[in-house]
Amino acid sequence: MNEKEKTHFGFKEVDKDAKAGMVADVFHSVASRYDLMNDLMSAGIHRIWKRFTVELSGVRKGNAVLDIAGGTGDLAARFAEIVGPAGSVVLADINDSMLQVGRDKLLDHGLLDNLEFVQADAQYLPFADDSFDCITIAFGLRNVTDKDRALRSMLRVLKPGGRLLVLEFSKPLNPLLSKAYDAYSFKVLPVMGRLVANDSDSYQYLAESIRVHPDQETLKDMMEDAGFSRCEYHNMTGGVVALHKGVKA
Repeated sequence: MNEKEKTHFGFKEVDKDAKAGMVADVFHSVASRYDLMNDLMSAGIHRIWKRFTVELSGVRKGNAVLDIAGGTGDLAARFAEIVGPAGSVVLADINDSMLQVGRDKLLDHGLLDNLEFVQADAQYLPFADDSFDCITIAFGLRNVTDKDRALRSMLRVLKPGGRLLVLEFSKPLNPLLSKAYDAYSFKVLPVMGRLVANDSDSYQYLAESIRVHPDQETLKDMMEDAGFSRCEYHNMTGGVVALHKGVKA
């Protein structure tokens, strides 16, 4: 009998078919405090990173947009305003707790007219070929079990000429910044998670998952291997975060 395939869950090695459930448990746990923790962890800078993502997306009125791992809806809300009544935005997330928090938040903002909510796995997107003008995934790719499969799935549902934007934690460019970032991630974040969300383990996992995520050049190569063209990336906050962009030829 063949041994089960392994993958990373943070620094741990786990069975590939077990990872999705373990990640789901993390996000069920943090969903209700997700927005608050994002603001605290990044001192609000995540809003600037997301604003740049929207600006680089080139999304305009009438477009169809898919926001994968859309969570609490920060990007989807902005895209819904931009595409207007003639356009459409799908907020997709594999985690029903996150999806519910996002739906409730956007309902409070009166933003449901051109928005659809779909529980979906990035590796097996349940949409027709050539459906979207733009796909975004913000701080979600590192949690996907098979990133190559997910990238190919995204390429399939993009229209020719459509754009993928991947906003994700990456590798700091400066060794001193990297050292400070490690200290913050492994000493401060779990404590903050315990105090604010009553959950230090989930934030320990999130810190570890960043460290095992591909660096800037590796992710760019993965996008090219999946079939994207004109791939590029922009480092932000010294490489703590990078925004990758690719186009479907």
